[in-house]
Amino acid sequence: MPNIHRPRRGSLAYSPRKRAKSQVPKYQSWPVHNGEPVLQGIAGYKVGMTHVIMVDDHKSSPTEGREIMVPVTIVEVPALRVAAVRAYASDTYGRHPMTEVWAENLDPLLAGRVTLPKEHDRDATLAAIREGVAEDRVTDIFALVYTMPAATTGVPKKVPELMETRIGGGSIEERLEHALALLGQEFDPLSLVSEGQYIDVTAITKGKGTQGPVKRWGIMVRKRKHSRGGKKRHIGNLGPWNPHHVRWQVPQIGQMGYQQRTEFNKRILRVGTDGAEIVPEGGFLHYGVVRNPYIMIKGSIPGPVKRIVRIRPAIRQGEHAVRAPAVNFVSLESKQG
Repeated sequence: MPNIHRPRRGSLAYSPRKRAKSQVPKYQSWPVHNGEPVLQGIAGYKVGMTHVIMVDDHKSSPTEGREIMVPVTIVEVPALRVAAVRAYASDTYGRHPMTEVWAENLDPLLAGRVTLPKEHDRDATLAAIREGVAEDRVTDIFALVYTMPAATTGVPKKVPELMETRIGGGSIEERLEHALALLGQEFDPLSLVSEGQYIDVTAITKGKGTQGPVKRWGIMVRKRKHSRGGKKRHIGNLGPWNPHHVRWQVPQIGQMGYQQRTEFNKRILRVGTDGAEIVPEGGFLHYGVVRNPYIMIKGSIPGPVKRIVRIRPAIRQGEHAVRAPAVNFVSLESKQG
C-alpha cells in the first residue's frame, strides 16, 4: 500500500482566528537600516485594482524582455504628520516606552482619535529624553504619525489614524535629532519610496463574519454514506473521550476575516502625483477618483477598498535587485462592467 499522507486542513499559525482589535495594523518588527536616519514606514488608503502592460525584467523568466499583463493595486497616500516623538528604554523585562514629546500644532481632528495632553511640559520631557540618550538608556526612537483622511475624496472619514513608526539608521542621537526636525511637520510619503522598491504591505483583511468549518478551515464536505445523517458541512467528531474537553486544534465554526495580515516583497511599479494617469473611466468602484499622490503595487494586497494600509521596506528582501520597471500602458477602462 502507498504511504498515507493526509496533512491537517487549515493552518494553526493564525489561531486564534478572532477579529482585530483595531483597524490600524501594527508592526512588531522593522528592517535594519544602515544609512541616514529616516522614517521606516508610511500609510495610505486602498483605492482599487487595474492592470498594466510592462516589460518583464525578471531574469530567467520565459517572457524576459517581452511585454506582459500584470494586475496592480493603487494606494492613495496623502501627506502625513508627526504628532509626537517617543523614546523607548530596555530593561530585564524587555522594551517599554520611556517618555514622549508632543507637537504644539496638532490637527484639532486628532482629538477625535486620542485624548491630547493639556498640560504638556515639552521642555522637561525633551530634557529627559536627551538625558536618557546620554546615559545609554534610550534604545530606540519612534515617531507617532497620523494620517489626514479628510484630504481624500474616496474615504468618508475625517478623524485621523494614529500609528507608531520607527526611525532607523544612524546613531540614537542622530535619530532623535531627525525625529525632532519632523515633529509637527507635514511630510510627503513618496519621498520614502521609489519605483522598483520591494516593500511589505500590512492591512486588516475583509471581514467575512461567522463561517462554517468548510470555508473557514478547508475541511472536506462529507461524501456518500457519511452524509446520510443529514450533515454534510460538519466535522466528523469533536475529538476523543479523553481528555474531557475540546482541543483548540479542532476546526469549528467561528469568525473569518478582519484579521491583520502582511504580504512580503511586494514590488512598487510606479509612484506619481497625478491621479488622472491611473483613474479609470467613471472612477474606481466604491472609491472614486484619486486626488493625492499614489503608489502602484504589483499584485493584490489585503483588505477592502478605503481601508488603511501600512507599508514598510521589505524586511526579508533577499537578492531581489531594485530597478525601475518599464510600465508601457495603464488600463483606464471602466471597472463597472
